[in-house]
Amino acid sequence: MSSGSVQYEVRDHIAYLTINRPDKRNALTTVMYQQLTAFFSEAEHDNNVRVILFHGAGGHFTAGNDLADFLTQPPIDADSPVMKFLFAVAGAHKPLVAAVEGVAVGIGTTLLLHCDLSYAARDAKFSLPFVNLGLVPEAASSLLLPQLCGHARAAELLLLGEPFTADTAKEYGLITGVTGVGEALTTAENAARKLALKPPAALRASKALLKRHGRGAVSDTLLVEAAEFKLRLQSPEAKEAFQAFLEKRAPDFSRF
Repeated sequence: MSSGSVQYEVRDHIAYLTINRPDKRNALTTVMYQQLTAFFSEAEHDNNVRVILFHGAGGHFTAGNDLADFLTQPPIDADSPVMKFLFAVAGAHKPLVAAVEGVAVGIGTTLLLHCDLSYAARDAKFSLPFVNLGLVPEAASSLLLPQLCGHARAAELLLLGEPFTADTAKEYGLITGVTGVGEALTTAENAARKLALKPPAALRASKALLKRHGRGAVSDTLLVEAAEFKLRLQSPEAKEAFQAFLEKRAPDFSRF
C-alpha cells in the first residue's frame, strides 16, 4: 500500500513503514507525517501485525524535515502532524524496529530513541542539528538522550550538533548494532522476524514494563520541547539560520 511518499506493507506479521522520497534523501513533509501517523495507527490496531519496522528507500533513512515545507507549515502547536506522529511513536504498544542506511538527520535520529531495536550500516551518518538552526531538541530527546549516554555525551551531540558515525551511535546507546554497508534492512528484518515469532501479548506486556516509568516524563517533555521549539522557530536566530541555509552561506549569529 502506498500513499504518496510513504509505503506500507504487512509481511510475516511485520508492518513495513517505508519513507520513499529518495530524490530528496527521504526528507519529510507535513503530508508525509500525516501518512506515517495514519499507517502507524493502522499497524497498531491490526491484530495480524506484531512488529513495526521503519526504513528508508534509496539508500537513506531520512534527511529530516524538508525545510521548504517546514517553513511554510511550521509545527507550531501540539496538534500539528509532526507532534501527532511523535506522540504515536512514543506511545506505541508494539515493538518498533528501525533500519538505518545513509543519512539520519534530526527526526531521523531522534525517532530511534523510541525504537526497541535499531540497526545502522557502518557508513550511516547521524546528525542532531537543532541548535545550529536556532531551534531546540524534539521527540523528547532532551530527556531520553541523557538517560542513554549521560549528560556530557548528550550535550556533545545536541549542543555541538555535529554529524556522528554509526559506531558512535552504538557506543552511546542510540542503536542496537552496526551492520555492513547495505545490510541494515536485512539485519533489522531478521530481528523483527524473531520478535514476530514470540508470544505477542507477552511481548507487548514486556515492552510496556520497560517503558512504564518513563511514559509520563516523555509525554511531558514532548510538550515542553514543543512550546520552546515554537518560540525558537519564531526567533531572529532561527530566521538567520534558515535564510543562510537557503542562500547556501554560513549563518552569522554575531549580532545576537
